[in-house]
Amino acid sequence: MLASVRRAAIDRARSDERRAAREARADGGLGDAEPQFESPALADDRRTAIEASLRRLPEAQREVLALKIWGGLTFEQIAAQLDLPPNTAASRYRYALEALRREMTVANCHG
Repeated sequence: MLASVRRAAIDRARSDERRAAREARADGGLGDAEPQFESPALADDRRTAIEASLRRLPEAQREVLALKIWGGLTFEQIAAQLDLPPNTAASRYRYALEALRREMTVANCHG
């Protein structure tokens, strides 16, 4: 639940930043204008796909990923917290990212 709320907040902040950047460079011309709004349905679908992919990760990888990304810990701190070598923490993080990247690539190809 915390991860979903955090992701929604991050998505909202990024959306606000993109909107502010578009408004700052807007010149009034409609020919080369970017879309002004991201589809809420598209954002919800992407969030749902990411959350589903995260649930499919092995628990050990998901745990390291959460501590690294959302906890902001270093691999040394993660290793100490989980009682494992720092290289193992780094490997689990890398494997988790690779698995998520593969799943999201496949989802984008079929979606």
